[in-house]
Amino acid sequence: MVKLDPFANATQQVNDACDVLGIKDKGLREYLATPNKVLRVKIPVRMDNGQIRIFTGFRSQHNNDRGPYKGGIRYFNPEGGVEYMEREVMALSSWMTWKCAIVDIPLGGGKGGVYVNPKTEKLSDGELERITRGFAFKISEIIGPGKDIPAPDVYTTGREMTQIMDTYNKLHGNISTPGVITGKPLSMGGSLARNVATGLGVAYCVREAAKALKLNLKGAKIVLQGFGNASTFAGEYLEKMGSKIIGVSDSKGSISIPSGAKISKLIEFKTKTGSVVGFPGSKKISTEELLTTKCDVLVPAALENQINAKIAQNLKCKIIAEAANGPTLPEADPIIFKKKILVIPDILANSGGVCISYLEWVQNNMGYYWTFDEVANKMEGNITKGFKDAYALANKHKIDMRRATMALAVGRVVEAFNQKGIWP
Repeated sequence: MVKLDPFANATQQVNDACDVLGIKDKGLREYLATPNKVLRVKIPVRMDNGQIRIFTGFRSQHNNDRGPYKGGIRYFNPEGGVEYMEREVMALSSWMTWKCAIVDIPLGGGKGGVYVNPKTEKLSDGELERITRGFAFKISEIIGPGKDIPAPDVYTTGREMTQIMDTYNKLHGNISTPGVITGKPLSMGGSLARNVATGLGVAYCVREAAKALKLNLKGAKIVLQGFGNASTFAGEYLEKMGSKIIGVSDSKGSISIPSGAKISKLIEFKTKTGSVVGFPGSKKISTEELLTTKCDVLVPAALENQINAKIAQNLKCKIIAEAANGPTLPEADPIIFKKKILVIPDILANSGGVCISYLEWVQNNMGYYWTFDEVANKMEGNITKGFKDAYALANKHKIDMRRATMALAVGRVVEAFNQKGIWP
């Protein structure tokens, strides 16, 4: 096993939440931390050159006490190899359980993946489809609209989700079951607002945090680390609330824009040049300078492990909204808490995606579809309630928001577990 074990980290977070809640039962702690089922499958595929290649796939079903398992399917090849990916998928399925519980949607946590990187391997469309349908066949017995509802993740798209749905439907007598999977194209039963879900959810969280701190978002200064889907839409919606973007980065570098810049202009410049670096009126700065820029709201929306203890000491923001997964190292959390910076942790800040996935599933199951505004308003209700509940718990226990959100989520799953009991 590789040195860094994501599932060990996920288990530690569960135990920390149990400490806050006063849960001492070791058996219950183990129950909460451990997946109910981890399926590992081999997927034989005939490649375009005529040779057979064996791929390894996983589906981890962590907890379904509050509803069917829910979570993405990724095509990826982490450095730790196949064994590491298994632990990673287990950890991600755990985090999905808590993410669903925080925003109070009736789903549990799942995650899946195939050990392959279609981007670096440059697989043909035919090869990719055969991998996808082969994996769908192998997991078809454990997924379903009332069992386990996958979604897209790293290097998977609506096309792969449609192929999984089609495979499942054909295996089950050609029935139409759009609710077996989410993240589908609109033409195949997808939901409006899916493309903006994560960024819009981040903006809702920032708005609620600003209210809690009595911070006026009109004229508030925003720094965005990363310039992908979540970051750009978060920036766009925060702009609509009156905020100003004064710093941004992408894979080519970071820039400071003291006078501010419109997201639309930044997107236009990047589309033309390939990067935000060089934007008129900007100054190129280091990643550390970007993260420690004096601002009201910092949105880490790039990679994990960006804010370490050193950077935490020099932060000059009032709110951190973690649009990325795991951007803050554990060593930084107590420093940030001591500085009285309000952190909206990743499992709450970027929960917009799973909220829309839930709403897509609901629409699929009832065969009726809502407008963009109806979907966005329903998501807003879940996310704002999640923030308010976590913030109240943080104040009650005098703990940081990261521990509060986990404690809130674990408490909700424990409540469901206590109602159900153990059988068989």
